[in-house]
Amino acid sequence: MEPNQPTSLRKFLILWSGQVASVLGTEMTNFAITLWAWELTGQATPLALIFFFTRTPKVIAASFAGVLVDRWNRKQLMMIGDGMAGISTVVLLSLLLTDQLAIWHLYVAGAVNGLFGYFQDLAYSTSMSQIVPKQHYARATAMDSYLTYSGSAILAPAIAGILYPLIKLPGILLIDLVTFLIAVGTVWFTTIPQPKVEAKPFSREQLWEEFTFGFRYIFRHPSLLAILLFLLNSNLLTNAAWAIQPVMILARSQDNATALASVQAAIGIGGVVGGVLLSVWGGPKRRIHGLLLGQTFGELSSVFLGLSNSLPLWMGTGFLAAIFSPFIGSSNQAIWLSKVDPAVQGKVFASRYLIAQLAAPLGLAIAGPLADKVFEPAMQPGGFLTPLFSGIFGTGNGAGMALQFTLFSILGVLVGVGGYAFRTLRDVETLVPDYDIKTSDPTRSLVGKER
Repeated sequence: MEPNQPTSLRKFLILWSGQVASVLGTEMTNFAITLWAWELTGQATPLALIFFFTRTPKVIAASFAGVLVDRWNRKQLMMIGDGMAGISTVVLLSLLLTDQLAIWHLYVAGAVNGLFGYFQDLAYSTSMSQIVPKQHYARATAMDSYLTYSGSAILAPAIAGILYPLIKLPGILLIDLVTFLIAVGTVWFTTIPQPKVEAKPFSREQLWEEFTFGFRYIFRHPSLLAILLFLLNSNLLTNAAWAIQPVMILARSQDNATALASVQAAIGIGGVVGGVLLSVWGGPKRRIHGLLLGQTFGELSSVFLGLSNSLPLWMGTGFLAAIFSPFIGSSNQAIWLSKVDPAVQGKVFASRYLIAQLAAPLGLAIAGPLADKVFEPAMQPGGFLTPLFSGIFGTGNGAGMALQFTLFSILGVLVGVGGYAFRTLRDVETLVPDYDIKTSDPTRSLVGKER
């Protein structure tokens, strides 16, 4: 075991507890904003655009954030990310209390939170190998990425659904601020090791080398690139479907907020069950199976969610879809944490995010207009798609979105199954050595040069 390798999960658990509180507050706010925006507009496009403006700055930031994360103090970056989230919440609350809040304000807030949140997430994820023992990578990822978010998806809609009629959006935003302070406190009082990196001056040549290092590293490892191309396609299809899922449920349930909260809670329970299973089990020995099979079965469950038109079926299929979600992210993260040297994970992980998420904003951008301009009109009585699909989805409000959701989910299933056809992707764990195993691989000199 290396001298500086962590031996316990203590620091991780402290940080994780703060993140649980923060994400709970954020998810309560997201649920309340969904209700507020749907009441205001009655369309899918504004809600999809909130996701778009939140996600796009992350993709842009990925082109340069890795260099900064590898050079700057990661704890301070996490604090800055939390701080900006708190400031944006205060601004939204002020606008709301003065009756000036508009939809476009949510786009701006989403962009700010997306940009600084990405720095926070990257600083946090690249610190994992410094605070989590190697054998617990998949377990810690499942806890952080899935138990946290899925647990919040259970509690947040239920709490926000009860409180929203009483305290409305201002009260929910105040709760979000309290949970933000808890998260900041856990980061403030936790020591986060910083990997030793030789600080070089930012000459023009050095700057270019730093910015392009992650891409050069990935392209020298075709199997790692194959994972990202797989995720590129997956993210496009998933975002084009799930961006309209909340409004699809609202439209199909006659604007029943309780129904939406119940479905979101069922999805959260599924994520928790999947996360607990993965945390206890540790995941498949070959992580690539968790990635490919998680994609396949998760999207297959989404197909049945789109085909459903009753609350029990929405809850059941949403639960099943969410069970498989932790297997995708945690298996993917475990592969990268074991293959990439911690000293360069910031640059590599940022480039990884940029490539994998490049198509996600496109999926989010097309989701709303496709629903409002194409699928919804086409599935109204007399619409041009009703002769083909009305027997399956019915007609009227929400039928077009259900068709759209189902079609993109079917394509997602094909992506998951198709991944097994490519050896470069299927055998990534044997084709790319772990970073702490000595090898004659010529790309190792690339890592050494940048340390």
